[in-house]
Amino acid sequence: MNRLPLRSRLALLTAAAVAVAVAAAALACWFITRGQLTSQLDSSLTAVRPNPEVLSDVARAPDCPAQPTGGAAPNVYTVQLIASDGSVCTVVGKSPIPASSSDIQVANGQKRDTVHSATAKDGTRMRVFTYRDHAGGVRFTTSVAQPLTEIDHSLNRLAWLLLAVAGFGVLGAASAGAAIARAGLRPVDRLTDTVEHIARTEDLNVRIPVEGQDEIARLSASFNAMTAALASSRERQSQLIADAGHELRTPLTSLRTNIELLERSEATGRAIPPEDRKALLASVKAQMTELAALIGDLQELSRPDASHVLSVVPLHEVTETALSRARLRGPDLKIVADVAPWYVRGEAAALERAIVNLMDNAVKFSPSGGVIEVRLHGGRLTVRDHGPGIPSEDLPHVFERFWRSPSARSLPGSGLGLSIVARTVQQSGGEVSLTPADGGGTLAVLQLPGAPTPPPDEPLP
Repeated sequence: MNRLPLRSRLALLTAAAVAVAVAAAALACWFITRGQLTSQLDSSLTAVRPNPEVLSDVARAPDCPAQPTGGAAPNVYTVQLIASDGSVCTVVGKSPIPASSSDIQVANGQKRDTVHSATAKDGTRMRVFTYRDHAGGVRFTTSVAQPLTEIDHSLNRLAWLLLAVAGFGVLGAASAGAAIARAGLRPVDRLTDTVEHIARTEDLNVRIPVEGQDEIARLSASFNAMTAALASSRERQSQLIADAGHELRTPLTSLRTNIELLERSEATGRAIPPEDRKALLASVKAQMTELAALIGDLQELSRPDASHVLSVVPLHEVTETALSRARLRGPDLKIVADVAPWYVRGEAAALERAIVNLMDNAVKFSPSGGVIEVRLHGGRLTVRDHGPGIPSEDLPHVFERFWRSPSARSLPGSGLGLSIVARTVQQSGGEVSLTPADGGGTLAVLQLPGAPTPPPDEPLP
């Protein structure tokens, strides 16, 4: 069944459902008709009363003499007397019908009458009405029976008719089910064709028309949303590769130039002055450091979200570690810190990198001898510097990958630091923002959900 196409399965299920319904209706109709016909026959039997005078004479005889049929009942009926021991005396020309237990009960006075079906000795199915009667001071038990042949013939004709109707109904239901399945699955066929087209051409810009609000429309809308997300992801990936190539080109070009100068000096035997050689080697080292930082940032951004293992992290301890690193990178700056305990759920290494990036940003733009203020209270971490600040037109772009303001392009950095901050904070369920600070400088605000005490049932990293 599962190997059949969906439309074939729908057609077969429809036909099966109709077949069950038609069969149930046909059986109900057949049983009701049989009950009605049997009830009518019972009514006609109970209305037949053979001549009691004739039957009383038969009941007085010691043996069962032959009786004329006309004197008992019309020839269509079989009339017989039943003794208390179950023996029967049947009118001439009719096949005897063995007495049943209910007939004997009537003959013994235990029941007034009974109606039942029986089979005569010649094999004819009969409907029998047995009752007690009396005439001339003699009590006797009489059975009046009529063949069920006419009813059986009628029921057989009805059964064949119902079977034919059911067969045509099932065939019609199968045809209708196939047509309905074909029409109902037409949107699925369009969806399948679109998926196959995308798989064949890798064109994620194809969209499926959404008609109505049914399940197929919802499926089409969901598929369109999925392809749009994939197209956006591919576009971001292409943009990331292009931006990374652009950012790598500058340090690589500088490295190649410096290495060529060193190589030419060795090849020509013309020594580079010591000061120039020292500056050249320092430039090579700086470019290598910049390349290593850029590659590390790219690796961090390329990690899938599923690879981040979240745990309870003491944010105040992470902040203290980041403060130590910031003080080493800005030895001429004064960093004032006010840190209160706060525990969050996140990745310790990623959160430390994000906070270090925020502080590095403040160190980079702070003037010599400036002050950086760091405060952590209630899950709200603020880093405020007194540098030149961020122009209002640049604020919407500060968290974009590789974006650097015109004033910062001469400074070291890859343009990925704040992107990493935004991604890490988002994975921990928090928010981050950069705004101009009152009196000049920039205020970075990082808000993370958590608690001032760790959960008792979870270990710290």
